[in-house]
Amino acid sequence: MKDKVFTKPIEKKFEFDEAVASVFDDMLSRSVPFYDEVRHLIISLILLEQEEGKKVLDLGSSTAKFLLDLYSKMDVAMKLKGIDNSQAMLDRAEKKCQAFAADIELCLADMLEYDYKDEDIIVANYTLQFIRPIQRIELVSRLYQGLKKDGIFIFSEKIVFEDKTIDKEMIDIYYAYKKEQGYSEYEIAQKREALENVLVPFSIEENIQMCKKVGFKHISTVFQWANFVTFVAKK
Repeated sequence: MKDKVFTKPIEKKFEFDEAVASVFDDMLSRSVPFYDEVRHLIISLILLEQEEGKKVLDLGSSTAKFLLDLYSKMDVAMKLKGIDNSQAMLDRAEKKCQAFAADIELCLADMLEYDYKDEDIIVANYTLQFIRPIQRIELVSRLYQGLKKDGIFIFSEKIVFEDKTIDKEMIDIYYAYKKEQGYSEYEIAQKREALENVLVPFSIEENIQMCKKVGFKHISTVFQWANFVTFVAKK
């Protein structure tokens, strides 16, 4: 279904409700530059590490698109699990997993309170940015503690630039990209207002320092387009 959430005046701040869940896959593909390529890149990285029984946890798994793609490409039986705090997202994910007979565990949970334990790989695609900054480092610390030795945390984020001129230019380029995807200036403005103080991005350096502060030894950026970046942090 095509994303038309912001064609009408907004009545509330952005949230992952039924209206968003119903168009979320289209919203991602049209709102996040190179979303499919980033997803495939992350899956390729995971497949290089695949082992029987290895655990992969997806934070903010939404409609399970990422996990279903990973499941379809696995050569061995890894344990895939997604957690999300939106029942509307999980309902759609459950139907998709059933349709493809995919062995994927889905859980309704708050990632700030979830009990992370003996995880091999944790993925968070454009998820941390919705966590309040004061809670974000606490969450990443819990992820670090919940990973096994040599565990990996892969996350993608919208970022800000410390150079304000570059930051504005990247935002302008991004909005031009969204127009190319069929979004009107009105829809772009509506979504920007709805996301204000809901999506709070860090800079690349702030994301790296956050990971280092909680204990990650090696943090690399493996993809960037304008103000969208993918990081790999190794324990």
